[in-house]
Amino acid sequence: MGNMKMPPIQRDWWSKTLAGLLLGGVLALVVSGLFAQLGQSLPFGARRQLANWMVPPIWLGVLGTVYFFSSGLRAWLWLGGAATCLAAAIWLLRLA
Repeated sequence: MGNMKMPPIQRDWWSKTLAGLLLGGVLALVVSGLFAQLGQSLPFGARRQLANWMVPPIWLGVLGTVYFFSSGLRAWLWLGGAATCLAAAIWLLRLA
């Protein structure tokens, strides 16, 4: 039992982790902003609090699921694309 080798850490583990930390945070903030933009029917105080409270669960959810991507590059591309699309949606909603 003492001679058993542990399997090596996947080489893109760091890339996936950084994608989850950095782009997951951006994605969480963008989703929060989208909620704040679309939730105009809620009172401002409640909308602001809900938008703030939703950031950590979304961020941790993304960080926890980023390891299901087959590579670090895919994690960066998918999360970056999702954040970009949602940020564009917020920008378009502000123009309207």
